[in-house]
Amino acid sequence: MESNSHALSHCLYSKRVCVCVCVVLEENEVRTMVDPNSRNDPKLQELMKVLIDWINDVLVGERIIVKDLAEDLYDGQVLQKLFEKLEGERLNVAEVTQSEIAQKQKLQTVLEKINDTLKVSIRNIKWTIDSVHAKSIVAILHLLVALSQHCRAPIRLPDHVSIQVVVVQKREGILQSRQVQEEITGNTEYVFTRDAFDTLFDHAPDKLNVVKKTLITFVNKHLNKLNLEVSELDTQFADGVYLVLLMGLLEGYFVPLFNFFLTPEHFDQKVHNVAFSFELMQDGSLEKPKPRAEDIVNCDLKSTLRVLYNLFTKYRNVE
Repeated sequence: MESNSHALSHCLYSKRVCVCVCVVLEENEVRTMVDPNSRNDPKLQELMKVLIDWINDVLVGERIIVKDLAEDLYDGQVLQKLFEKLEGERLNVAEVTQSEIAQKQKLQTVLEKINDTLKVSIRNIKWTIDSVHAKSIVAILHLLVALSQHCRAPIRLPDHVSIQVVVVQKREGILQSRQVQEEITGNTEYVFTRDAFDTLFDHAPDKLNVVKKTLITFVNKHLNKLNLEVSELDTQFADGVYLVLLMGLLEGYFVPLFNFFLTPEHFDQKVHNVAFSFELMQDGSLEKPKPRAEDIVNCDLKSTLRVLYNLFTKYRNVE
């Protein structure tokens, strides 16, 4: 007889792996764990090494050395320092926490601030206080990848990294398991490199204004056909609507309204619009824009200028 009616110690067999677990599960409760064989995947190992090196580079002045992502980040201390360094903002949290309750309270403050900065919709957040504190490598990797992409870290993340995850559920007193592929990175071809716009922003603001005026004139020349006009490049293209309409005007076709959100209200809808405009650009034989759709939605002027300048280069002579 088991001392705890909810305690189970089983070996769960799937097609190619045996995962031993000793967990306390309530009826219908679900737990996830990483397939041990998946941890040895070379691309996963490369991703973890790239992220560890990046964190250590950022925190080189803090006398912090990360060796293991799960063991070193779960309590919020390193995440706090990393966020403060990246954003230049100090968080009002205790420096050192020992108890589990205090650690989770600190972690909650840090993650709320990170989530707010990333502007990720709640349904798309793939990490929680409990999963990070439980040292879930899947949750921690999702968090770090999102953070590194948001701040355009000068690193190259390996493409299409996935982790085999075993999902365990207790049903009618019996543990049942299944395996799923959890994608950590998709196509990460965008790598941060300095270009002409970085130089303009840093050293030639007068020339930057000339470029902005040129692009405003260019886009209004076409948007005016729909009785539309822009004056602020960073904000008025942020919901993706004008980008979609502009592509239709430049390529000479009508974009069906059911393909995009004409009056987007949520962040995800705006990202959809911008991503859709990127697809239209590629259909027009342009290369896929290097900025992320989220950069445009977050009103990043430099990213918006890069996209519009590519359009200007190709379509400047279109009437």
